[in-house]
Amino acid sequence: MAGGEAMVAHGTLYGVGVGPGDPELMTLKASRIVAAAPVIAYFAAAGKASTARGIAGSYFSGGSIELALEVPMLSEREPAQAAYDKAAAAIAGHLESGLDVAMLCEGDPFFYGSFMYLFARLARTHRTIVVPGVTSITAAAAAVGRPLAARDEVLKIVPATLDAARLRAELTAIESAAIIKVGRHFGKVRSILAGLDLL
Repeated sequence: MAGGEAMVAHGTLYGVGVGPGDPELMTLKASRIVAAAPVIAYFAAAGKASTARGIAGSYFSGGSIELALEVPMLSEREPAQAAYDKAAAAIAGHLESGLDVAMLCEGDPFFYGSFMYLFARLARTHRTIVVPGVTSITAAAAAVGRPLAARDEVLKIVPATLDAARLRAELTAIESAAIIKVGRHFGKVRSILAGLDLL
């Protein structure tokens, strides 16, 4: 005791990969942690529902605190960095009051996952456990029945957010590639693939 008050043990931060969209593709560990977590945090763009929450919501126990963390979906880095600072502070408050926090992350937390930015801010000072998740790449391969790579083949993972010249260069000399983050870059990707006779 210090000053007549019992010390409170800090909670654990869980970075929980919730997979690519199908709640049944969440791992047993992920669903167990989400069901037991006293605090469940997730990112949401301004005015929009959280995709990660939509995936994991059926596993919520109903008694947990929900912490919706707003993050701007912009190409500029500074607004997002400020949002991650604010989110880390909000999560730290719960951890320091002794509550575990399950931070939901689409796909896998360490594969282009937004959780890595919170990990960089909190893991040095708070116990943190990363729970891997199924990635969109492996889920897509399963859905279309096309193996990604075999034996000595090299698989390159390319984000569609690259500028057109860089994206074209990355796809020029490959054995196998998976293009991710396509979204609003679909037209650019299709044009490049057509130019390389890869459609």
